[in-house]
Amino acid sequence: MNAHADSMFDACLKEALVLSADWVPRWLAALGNALQQKEASAVGATEQRSAGQARATLAAYQQRVTEHFLTALSQSMGSAAAGQGDPDPVTGKAPARRLDTLSLDDLELMDHQQVQHTVELARIQQVVKMAVEEELVLLDARLSSARGLTVVSSKANPLHPEAIIGALIRALSKLHIEDDVRVQWLHIGALPLGQELRRFYRQLVDLLDRWGVQPAGYKVVQTPVGKPADRGASRSSEDGLPMAAMTSKNELLTLDHLHQLLVGNVARGSNDATDPSRALEANAMVRTLAVEVVTLMLRGIAEDVRLLGPVRELLLRLKPVLLALARNDPRFFADRSNPARRLLDVLTERALAFKSEQDAGFQAYVQQLRTIEQDLQVPASQLSQRIGELLARLGRTDPVTQAPARGLAMQTLVKVEQRNLLAERVASEIQARNDFARAPGVVRRFLTGAWAQVVAQARIRAQAGDGLTPGDAPALRYMDVLPDLLWSSQHELASLNRPRLVKIIPGLLRTLREGLDSIDYPRAQADSFFQALMELQEPAYKPRRDEDEAGIDLPDTWVHPVEARDSGFMDDLRIESQPGFQDTEPMDPDWLRQRQTETTSNSRPLAVGTWVDLRDGDEDLRCQLTWASPHGTMFLFNAANGRSVSLTLRGLERLREMGRLKVVADHGLVDDALNAVTRQAFLNSGRL
Repeated sequence: MNAHADSMFDACLKEALVLSADWVPRWLAALGNALQQKEASAVGATEQRSAGQARATLAAYQQRVTEHFLTALSQSMGSAAAGQGDPDPVTGKAPARRLDTLSLDDLELMDHQQVQHTVELARIQQVVKMAVEEELVLLDARLSSARGLTVVSSKANPLHPEAIIGALIRALSKLHIEDDVRVQWLHIGALPLGQELRRFYRQLVDLLDRWGVQPAGYKVVQTPVGKPADRGASRSSEDGLPMAAMTSKNELLTLDHLHQLLVGNVARGSNDATDPSRALEANAMVRTLAVEVVTLMLRGIAEDVRLLGPVRELLLRLKPVLLALARNDPRFFADRSNPARRLLDVLTERALAFKSEQDAGFQAYVQQLRTIEQDLQVPASQLSQRIGELLARLGRTDPVTQAPARGLAMQTLVKVEQRNLLAERVASEIQARNDFARAPGVVRRFLTGAWAQVVAQARIRAQAGDGLTPGDAPALRYMDVLPDLLWSSQHELASLNRPRLVKIIPGLLRTLREGLDSIDYPRAQADSFFQALMELQEPAYKPRRDEDEAGIDLPDTWVHPVEARDSGFMDDLRIESQPGFQDTEPMDPDWLRQRQTETTSNSRPLAVGTWVDLRDGDEDLRCQLTWASPHGTMFLFNAANGRSVSLTLRGLERLREMGRLKVVADHGLVDDALNAVTRQAFLNSGRL
């Protein structure tokens, strides 16, 4: 983004705030007229009294509403100019969670009032969006260009309807008014708000056109391989029908329905023995809602492109079984400990291990799915027991978590982490010595690197009990050589006492070789250090400037060759030796912004259970993070073919930066499908 684009965007926001001072009072006046008309046409005294109270309260609070609304809009625009997200509609804190990204877990934690509040917002957003649809497209294109983008991004528009409505909600929350009054203001004011925003957007579009801002273009982006399909309002099935059209003709799932199903309120009347008809009606509604949720969930799984085609087809064949379960246990899909839900999670998780139908083990997995489908063809009363048996059997045959070498790799990496953490403490001890800072750089790096690993390994062995007396313990001898090593490497000091230098060198070199051999330190690197050390100890040697001024390298993670073999360790140095690009070409600003977004996303720590695509040389692996060390410095990945790959935290971050490790799924596919159902219920709520 260049300075000209920044100034154009900021100028537009300032003008938007000026225009808001005009349209906000107009909207409140239109709201007052609408309330007056409702009062006049009300049917019954109660409705008339309610509308009259809302109108009178608005007249009393109009000035305060205007001030609070404009303040909230100013704060929202200020957050956008600073590159922050929209403030939360209730708390005012940034960034807010968009309401159309609700998850099933979010909904389950809400109380009835919060659900109703969310439904109200959904309806208002739907009305306003329909009113401003054309103008919003035009404004998005121009504000994207004003922000230096060549491709339209709705996120570049801080004046979208959700932000305006969020500011209104925050403004109203500061007033001590009755909930019924606030609800009437929002519901009756939705249409005039949409009309005012349409005029507001048109004014901004005309302004940007006069300033010579050309609209950004639209770019068709295909769904990336390995990512789930978009499950928003425009999602379509294979036959091109929108998701809403695929729901039951008699039932349209809403947030209120889904929430009642989750918390059990729908069936509250089923225990009322005095009203059998009400109990039957409640039970019927529970079963209907559960069937609808399970149907939509399965469709979501079937559309997830991270699963191979044959797997999706076989999972769909489980629909009759899952619908039967939903009729008997309507909340099974929301309970992660429920055997049926666990079975779905296990099957979809294992399916992520395969990138193509040619992968080793895929056909065996498909056959396993077919066998499970056949095993579940039992009466509904026997399903729970049969599913439990299947789960126990699947737990013994997981090709990833039951890999023979996995236990050995985990034990090995725990030892590696312990040794390297201890080596860091040893390095700190060495650096704290008074004679350390005066030593040449090559010696300082050696002591805080390889020699710290030697001492750490010796201390671990001593703790395990090696039968040596304290005086013979290698850990003590390896630390005892430090005074001689540091003194002998300093020409000015050593030249003052040549007899001592001649006397200590044989024993010093012998101890150093013994220590390095104890960790199988590469002989070539050891010889290189000894050569440099001998040069330092030559009376005629003059220290080289580049070595003396070199910084102190803290110990890298040291992995013994045998440990590397047992854990599939990928060396950090080998990772960094491979370039992150091949051909040099002009930098595309849009690509750079996208890359920065991906980098921010990739900075999140990986959780155990995450599936990734990992490129190791010419080999592409689909792996699962099955273990992380207690201190978070070592990570173990396992593939379905039995291969293990271990990485340090530094190596993992480096691979992510280079694009050689990409997250495929960081949580369950069933969770994704159910969250899509929740978002669809949110959209449906706005249409009613």
